Amino acid sequence: MGVGQFGTLAIIARWKPVHLGHEAVLRAICRLSDRALIGIGSSNRYDCNNPFTAVESREMIEIVLEDFSNFELLEIPDLDDGPRWREMVISMMPELDYFLTDNPYVASLLADDYRIMRPVELLSPEDRVAVEGRMVRRAMARGDRWEDLLSEDVGAYLRKRGLDQRFRREFGLETLAEFAGTLSRPASEIPEHSNSTESGAKTGGC
Repeated sequence: MGVGQFGTLAIIARWKPVHLGHEAVLRAICRLSDRALIGIGSSNRYDCNNPFTAVESREMIEIVLEDFSNFELLEIPDLDDGPRWREMVISMMPELDYFLTDNPYVASLLADDYRIMRPVELLSPEDRVAVEGRMVRRAMARGDRWEDLLSEDVGAYLRKRGLDQRFRREFGLETLAEFAGTLSRPASEIPEHSNSTESGAKTGGC
């Protein structure tokens, strides 16, 4: 795919935190479009699954996109109501070439309004990174090498502000308990869908 192949592309994710998988997608969106609309989903949430504020997510995105100027960041709150969320999104993102999502529920909400594309379709095989936000948060809660899952600059941003310590202090035990609960559930009860761009369209995010 060449530079400027698309006019306007949009994506909504929670970016909690911005990891290597996110970075590959974000840079591809900006590289391949004239204009990128990047939504910060669940912007009104601060909890175990959203342990960084919308401002912090914004600053992490700006770090990984420091070489680009063709993007706009939009805060997209949870409304706990899919149809209302859809109406809000199309009012904020009126004309797009494609809306990017890996979330089947989001795709079903917006299928009549936009052409839908999976983020991975923008990436060459060598640029695809199998990292999810849950992986980073779990590693951070355990005190494992979470920095390996982020760019050096984003890791430095989190450490400098003590955000990794804040996360462990406020949500570490809850994160580990949630992970343990997932392991103990029958496979039939665990959602099949997982992705690196959790959107927050459903209650509390995904």
